[in-house]
Amino acid sequence: MAKARGLGRGLSSLIPERSAGTERRDGVDTIALARIVPNPFQPRRQFGESELAELAESIRLHGVIQPVVLRPWQEQFQLIAGERRVRAARMAGLTVIPAIVKALSDRDAMEIALVENLQRTDLNPMEESFAYKRLIEEFEWTQDEIGARVGKSRSHVANYLRLLQLETSIQNMITSQSISVAHAKVLLSVESPRRGFLAARCASEGWTVKQLEAAAKRGEIPPRSRAQDDVHLRSVEAGLRRRFGTKVSVRGDSSKGRIEIPYRSLEELERLLSMLDHGSGSGPEGFVV
Repeated sequence: MAKARGLGRGLSSLIPERSAGTERRDGVDTIALARIVPNPFQPRRQFGESELAELAESIRLHGVIQPVVLRPWQEQFQLIAGERRVRAARMAGLTVIPAIVKALSDRDAMEIALVENLQRTDLNPMEESFAYKRLIEEFEWTQDEIGARVGKSRSHVANYLRLLQLETSIQNMITSQSISVAHAKVLLSVESPRRGFLAARCASEGWTVKQLEAAAKRGEIPPRSRAQDDVHLRSVEAGLRRRFGTKVSVRGDSSKGRIEIPYRSLEELERLLSMLDHGSGSGPEGFVV
């Protein structure tokens, strides 16, 4: 089973021998920001503009206090840890940044990037969930091992992994903070399609967790949507057109409406009437004619 190597010991454990072709001061290299490329293993997908602006202002006043971690990548450097600092430094107008450069394998680079971000508090819940999933899939870590490495309880890790069982639409609500992880925990006890219906109402009406729990216990059934009605009626309409050989139109919804059958001659009218007289029973798609 793969174990974390050198993690949790601080950035000092990553400081290498001097990299050729870079400027160094006090054991830390100074790297041009233009030479830094993104980290493909970065678990974060969202970066708050206001938070980046605050960090950029701090960097303008005090500089970058903590170096970022890079690895040599072709003729450039790939970012391993510190993407917020790199983005804020660029926003602040800097051209260079203090960095620790270390030769790392893809596996080590992914491990450090995931753990470094999980030890912070600014991943959104779904980013955190997917990061735990990658640690399990890529490194075969147990939930206990993940918790110990990132300072979380095993139950916390388990609960966040369960968020991946939710539909993508609900995961998006969690990411956008329309609903909380506590709401999601209630939704996990509800079966589809009620789960999506309750999540949508919870988000749109601003329900508390207790209100969501009460709605889940009441067994509310989602009303048939207009989109479902439209799909069903269009299917019925197509079946009737095939049956009668003319452009039949179905107007209305599943509760009320009308069927229009046009004709262009007396002969066609008689043909349609004959079909209706002899076509008692269920028509296409279970529609009674």
